[in-house]
Amino acid sequence: MKNALKAAIAGLSLALSAQCSYALDKIVVGTNWLAQAGHGGFYQALADGTYEKYGLDVTIEMGGPQVNNRPMLAAGRLDFLLTGNLLLSFHNVANDIPTIVVAAFYQKDPQALIAHKGVYKTFEDLTKAPSVLIAKDAQYSFWPWLVNEFGFRDEQVRPYGYNMAQFLNDEKMVQQAYATAEPLYAEKEGVAVDTFLLADHGYSTYANTIEARQEMVENDPELVQRFVDATIIGWNNFLYGDHSKAYEIILKDNPDMSRETLDNERAKIKELGLVDSGDTLEKGIGAISMDRVKEFYKLAVDSGVVEDDSLDLSKVATDAFVNKGVGLDVKKTYNP
Repeated sequence: MKNALKAAIAGLSLALSAQCSYALDKIVVGTNWLAQAGHGGFYQALADGTYEKYGLDVTIEMGGPQVNNRPMLAAGRLDFLLTGNLLLSFHNVANDIPTIVVAAFYQKDPQALIAHKGVYKTFEDLTKAPSVLIAKDAQYSFWPWLVNEFGFRDEQVRPYGYNMAQFLNDEKMVQQAYATAEPLYAEKEGVAVDTFLLADHGYSTYANTIEARQEMVENDPELVQRFVDATIIGWNNFLYGDHSKAYEIILKDNPDMSRETLDNERAKIKELGLVDSGDTLEKGIGAISMDRVKEFYKLAVDSGVVEDDSLDLSKVATDAFVNKGVGLDVKKTYNP
């Protein structure tokens, strides 16, 4: 399928010209949570007219605590879905759900462990913590890998209900964190923390991946390409250019957000290299390595996170729409 896809889109240019004329195709994109800086590239492309230049009329449907956008993609209610990480995509393939990853907008998963500043000097020292706050879903995702790879113990686990009070009041406690969220919340409460990004210790999944339906990828690859390219441009403008218009729409969609929080989240995204690092420096934002997908699949199987060791990884993700250097010229205008 990979070769067929590449042949189907071989005639497309690396970046579609703003002067190209398209009838606007209506696209609905679902996100994985309330509007935030982690969705900035999508909001930027919407706000500054990039999607329109690429012939797209895009609507962003927020996720959130009471919203489950995942089934909406397979059901045809969404055209693209911003999802969490590759584990979810492995699950889709294992359950014959016909969706596929077409771009990876976080090269590093923001999942992390945090500790009070200076209490634990190294990542390995965290295995000595008397207790680690881990949410139920994480107990079945990255926690088995931590046990298998580093010697963390199930006896350390305490349930994390997304309330930081226990952690803030116990200097020896460690807890899971989203690197652009809990560390900032702790700092607001006057507690300095050390953040240990799991990605920096071998947890190699992509995150903030974009999934599309298999039938769209096969039957309308040109539309998929336009959406991916426009979003890549959006991310470059959001990270390195004037992001004020994106902020306006994010704040409208999520009134509980603030400009200060958006600034702090955006700074963390850049500081940690979540979007633009590794392969993206030469291949462009959104890059996918199928070797890396294979590597993470092996990690998940070896850790017992994924049971099936015979998935067809060509159904999990494709690199046919990325790795073309799209957006590098835009980035260069901000960083000559």
